[in-house]
Amino acid sequence: MTAKGTKKTEAPKTGRTFSGVVVSDKMQDTVVVAVTRFVQHPKYRKFLKMVKRYHAHDPGNTKHEGDKVEIAECKPMSKTKTFRVIERT
Repeated sequence: MTAKGTKKTEAPKTGRTFSGVVVSDKMQDTVVVAVTRFVQHPKYRKFLKMVKRYHAHDPGNTKHEGDKVEIAECKPMSKTKTFRVIERT
């Protein structure tokens, strides 16, 4: 039980994070990031390379084609853009 007037503090929810390569930087403040993962076929047990492209928010257009970046999930900014570029140092 909490006393009257105090709030419970919960850990902030963390979304998914991916690392990938920028494949397009032609839009303003947006980059397209290709995320590659290996998945094993359920029947044949062969590993397949799956590539998915995500639109990510890049304020200031700092990333260019070929750059390796990390992206994190955030609230939707537009119809297709629900990720943002994480600045890792």
